[in-house]
Amino acid sequence: MESEEPLLLLLVPDNDDAREEKDSTKKWEAFVRELNMVSYIAMPMVVVSVSQYMLRAVSLMMLGHLGELALSGASIATSLSNVTGFSLLTGMASALETLCGQAYGARQYEKVGILTYGSIIWLCLACLPVSLLWIYTENILILLGQDPLISAEAGNFSIWLIPSLFPYAILQSLVRYLQIQSLIFPMLVSSLASLCIHVPLSWVFIFKLNLGNAGAALAIGFSYWSNVIMLVLYVKYSSTCKKTRAKFSRDLFLTMGIFFQYAIPSAVMICLEWWTYEIIILLGGLLPNPGLETSVLSICLTITTMHFLVPYSFGAAASTRISNELGAGKPQSARVVLSAVMFLAMVELVIAVTVIFFCRNILGYSFSNEKNVAYYVKEMTPFLCLSIGMDCIVAALSGVVRGGGWQRMGAYVNLGAYYIVGIPIALVLGFVLHLKGEGLWAGLVAGGTVQAILLGFITSRTNWEEQEPVH
Repeated sequence: MESEEPLLLLLVPDNDDAREEKDSTKKWEAFVRELNMVSYIAMPMVVVSVSQYMLRAVSLMMLGHLGELALSGASIATSLSNVTGFSLLTGMASALETLCGQAYGARQYEKVGILTYGSIIWLCLACLPVSLLWIYTENILILLGQDPLISAEAGNFSIWLIPSLFPYAILQSLVRYLQIQSLIFPMLVSSLASLCIHVPLSWVFIFKLNLGNAGAALAIGFSYWSNVIMLVLYVKYSSTCKKTRAKFSRDLFLTMGIFFQYAIPSAVMICLEWWTYEIIILLGGLLPNPGLETSVLSICLTITTMHFLVPYSFGAAASTRISNELGAGKPQSARVVLSAVMFLAMVELVIAVTVIFFCRNILGYSFSNEKNVAYYVKEMTPFLCLSIGMDCIVAALSGVVRGGGWQRMGAYVNLGAYYIVGIPIALVLGFVLHLKGEGLWAGLVAGGTVQAILLGFITSRTNWEEQEPVH
């Protein structure tokens, strides 16, 4: 009997190994489950983001057929409106990703509705000073040394674009309201429907009614309003929004303090990043052969902006899931969300960089028939691939930051990454070392790399168990 005991011990499974295998299986199942949930939000959000972006892009494409003056004026006005208005509203609305996301996770459904109503009011009020600024666009551009004819066209476009500010503010709030509840399908339908309305409407306003820049701006505003109306009708009558619908009351005015506590750093965080790209384009105009430099930099900006909408949607999914889990008191689940989102971001990074690099010979011809432009874009492609790679990582991690309510920290990261590192490096490489456009874009890559490293360090060092929901 004594000789059989060692044999019996060998046949008994090791409890520690069995427990480790069971834990490993549970972790894998949790990861796959979270990957499916993140994908369910992120993939339709890509379509939503692209559709909303195309509202302004389509109008600019049509204006290009009216001549160089009309396109130049609208392009400058669009750039200025992005910097002074749309980026500000987008950033402020991002506060809802933290506040509403965690409230929904905590099942404080009425609070979700109240916060959304409050956001709509505060964002619409923010539109008033922005509108006043846009009225004086022509004067501002002339003071900055821009051509008077182009400034006049830009000023006219900006004034007619003012009616689009208010629906844009409402739309950003409604998008966050639905996003944090994972109600992506209604946004998908309304965004595509608005784009389908916008294309023929722009054509009629610009060409048939001969309204030019004014027609393009009015079409943008009309399409934003149509999107808002469709979403408002959905929120009002859909049973899926019943529990988060709230009545207008004095309570929504009490949200002002907590809203701006997150809205201001959210706006700063997003604006600092958006402004950097516009500064690089403006710096390109100071280089020798400014026409070529600004054209190529604008093409690179268009490509990276279109691509950014994809990882930005991953970030939106990350923000939704992390804020929901933190609000529900499940901080340990947020770690799984982070892993799932970063996995998606890395897969998208490999695909995007591979496609861009292998298409480098024809990339420039998609925007211009000029051989020197196409060749320059080809030379810029390695830098463009690096910045796109950084975008994938940064966009996903920025969503984690918004979901966790760390916007203030994110604002400091963006300030340091782009304005202490990125732009100074761009100035040195572009003007001192005479690397021109490649040097300027390399500065963006340096800033994006520092941003990715800092955000990665912050999220990797986070003790999720100690994270508490916002109040």
